[in-house]
Amino acid sequence: MDEERALGIVRAGEAGAIERVLRDYSDKKLCEGIFKVLVKDVPTTCQVSCLEVLRILSRDKRILVPVTSKENMQILLRLAKLNESDDSLDKVSEFPVIVESLKCLCNIVFNSQMAQQLSLELNLAAKLCNLLRKCKDRKFISDIKCFDLRLLFLLSLLHTDIRSQLRYELQGLPLLTQVLESAFSIKWTDEYESAIDRNGPPLSPQETDCAIEALKALFNMTVDSWKVHKESDSHQFRVMAAVLRHCLLIVGPTEDKTEELHSNAVNLLSNVPVSCLDVLVCPLTHEETAQEATTLDELPSDKTAETEPALKNSPVAYNGMNMEAIQVLLSFMEKRIDKGSSYREGLTPVLSLLTECSRAHRNIRKFLKDKVLPPLRDVTNRPEVGSTVRNKLVRLMTHVDLGVKQIAAEFLFVLCKERVDSLLKYTGYGNAAGLLAARGLLAGGRGDNWYSEDEDTDTEEYKNAKPKEELLKPMGLKPDGTITPLEEALSQYSVLEETSSDTD
Repeated sequence: MDEERALGIVRAGEAGAIERVLRDYSDKKLCEGIFKVLVKDVPTTCQVSCLEVLRILSRDKRILVPVTSKENMQILLRLAKLNESDDSLDKVSEFPVIVESLKCLCNIVFNSQMAQQLSLELNLAAKLCNLLRKCKDRKFISDIKCFDLRLLFLLSLLHTDIRSQLRYELQGLPLLTQVLESAFSIKWTDEYESAIDRNGPPLSPQETDCAIEALKALFNMTVDSWKVHKESDSHQFRVMAAVLRHCLLIVGPTEDKTEELHSNAVNLLSNVPVSCLDVLVCPLTHEETAQEATTLDELPSDKTAETEPALKNSPVAYNGMNMEAIQVLLSFMEKRIDKGSSYREGLTPVLSLLTECSRAHRNIRKFLKDKVLPPLRDVTNRPEVGSTVRNKLVRLMTHVDLGVKQIAAEFLFVLCKERVDSLLKYTGYGNAAGLLAARGLLAGGRGDNWYSEDEDTDTEEYKNAKPKEELLKPMGLKPDGTITPLEEALSQYSVLEETSSDTD
């Protein structure tokens, strides 16, 4: 707003309008004044104070419009060390200025379309990647990395074209994967296996925030990567999946931060080509095999109490494979079900991920089948009644949200190797009817995918109850209004029609 227009509103005399225009005019002038100060050679403390005020003001879109210019953006880029390609990060005293400049850029890019266009013109994504490379293996710069990554996330969110640039031209996939490796202090024991310190400290708040921002930026970068065409891409996705496996096995500084970290890891894993998800499980080491063989029952009674904590930290083993990451995903899924809300955003990503893992990887499917659909012993209650994971998933099969009930039914169907008779055994005909109707399988059979013919035995309880079960039959109304099996109802109507015809 120019001075003449502002004065005109003031002369008009409307109190509310006068207050607004004076505030906006004053804030605009303040912003302009801050940029004039920032181009001067002033002490670092003065720069930080100016940037802190600008960060607060930049939350208001009305103020940003008149002050967002290429010149002002370049001032912030210079202060954030995003312009000098050969400049190092040696002066610790400059770190607060860099951080505050990045915070201002985050606000301005998010709130201003002009700034978003200027970001493309100024090649901001490339500059941010260069700054990340300067931060490699450096200590005391977590805040710089965090807001650099947040700005990358915003750019990749607001400009889909930048995703391709980040992925291919700027090699963002290995770069941000390395950021995660650094945040998690990963030590590789094999090509796709990392050492897990089960008694180690939780991730620090700073590294947790850095990791979350990197995960979000990687998600945008890989959102259309469900298939890979190059061996190098396959290797890179496997490395990333291995890093994400490590992420699932560590904890953040608080329970909420751990859930946020794992949630973003799940979202990113959903973008990983399913063929590369085999690295989520790995063979047990000799130490883990020995640990698995030790049980509480084998220990002397006087040693049980002191040994129990160590056993709780033992690996989740299945068929000689370490299934810890899959167990974490399963527990994460159950927690999301128990929340009872936001199923589409919070639950469907992890359910979809477990479904695709189960469909493509036999060991994962068999492990999940044992956990979710163990041998059926409770044959007296309906499948949806109870507190087991199976009961909870069966209840979701009739959820009001179509997407939620479809993915819940699909997950259980895959665990049953897409065999209708097996699905009905665990879920009941009524709960499964929606999926079977959509697949054209109401009459029985199995889905289109092939699964190994491993043994699927019934418990004695189920064998005894099976003859007493009654399959759901289609019903109809008899001429007298009573309900009867559809076949019988149709035959009675046929007889009635023949009688009427003879009478005529």
